Amino acid sequence: MATEMMKAVLVEEGAPLKLGDFEKPDLKPGEVLVKVAASGLNRADLVQRRGAYPPPPGASPIMGLEISGTVVETSDGASRFKIGDRVAGLLAGGGYAEFAAVDEGSLFPVPDGMDMVKAACFPEALMTVWANVFDRVGFQTGEAFLCHGGTSGIGIMALQMAKIAGASKIYATAGSAEKCALATELGADRAINYKTEDVGAALDKHCPKGIDINFENVGGKIMDQVIARLNDFSRMPLCGLISTYNATDPLPGPYNFSNLLMRRTSLKGFIVIDYFPRFPEGIQQMAQWLMAGKIKFETDIVDGLENAPASLSRLFEGKNLGKLMVQVSEPPAA
Repeated sequence: MATEMMKAVLVEEGAPLKLGDFEKPDLKPGEVLVKVAASGLNRADLVQRRGAYPPPPGASPIMGLEISGTVVETSDGASRFKIGDRVAGLLAGGGYAEFAAVDEGSLFPVPDGMDMVKAACFPEALMTVWANVFDRVGFQTGEAFLCHGGTSGIGIMALQMAKIAGASKIYATAGSAEKCALATELGADRAINYKTEDVGAALDKHCPKGIDINFENVGGKIMDQVIARLNDFSRMPLCGLISTYNATDPLPGPYNFSNLLMRRTSLKGFIVIDYFPRFPEGIQQMAQWLMAGKIKFETDIVDGLENAPASLSRLFEGKNLGKLMVQVSEPPAA
């Protein structure tokens, strides 16, 4: 019997990403086969391949961390999903492909009425923010919140959820006038263009009482300026350091690291898989907010697998406006 093939974006050590043919996956017990509708173009997938996000045994050479799609096959009659179910979830490889074999325990039903491309953002972008803002930060009355990288997929949600959670003042950094306008539209009292403004001086002017919560996505020199302006007993959820992911030499700093001690700042790294057991709770809450119009989610959609390899660089060049996604196939109706 001939092996059935599919199109996928393949990763080879030392080689550029490329679209190629790959064996359509066979199912193991407990897995379902998903026809992929959309997948996240995600910096975390690259970091995973450097050892930060542990892949499961036998992780595929296909890129992709987060997907949405339709169940087209189950491995046994005991599956909690049926053929045709709309699902979304996380996986360590296989999202940038026409089909993905996924452990059904890592999938969740897509709520009725939810757009499938946005649904693919649920597991990583939305859960990262929900867990940090509502479970780990603990807002107090009058506190100032800063999101470094305020118009990334995660940053956009952080600004809106900080407002829901009760932040008194909300600030953002972004890399263009267009992105700063989006940040203020989504809840920031002031957005700082780090490419044209002195971030430290702008924070001193617009946030003279200092920063209580820094939601950190970017790292680098700007993070040093933020650390220098943290208040006593401030909190710093560390969700990403995208400005350093392409570095090949040892990285300096942060130079103001001692201020974390002097300000008694709580700094804690976060990887979204840590909150996997609470995904159903978070996804249900966020789906309600999205469909009720209480929060908006911006997506920058790349159409077609063939365009995915060239588009990944946009994450590191700051060219995406919102969460960068690849639409793999025409999604089923909501």
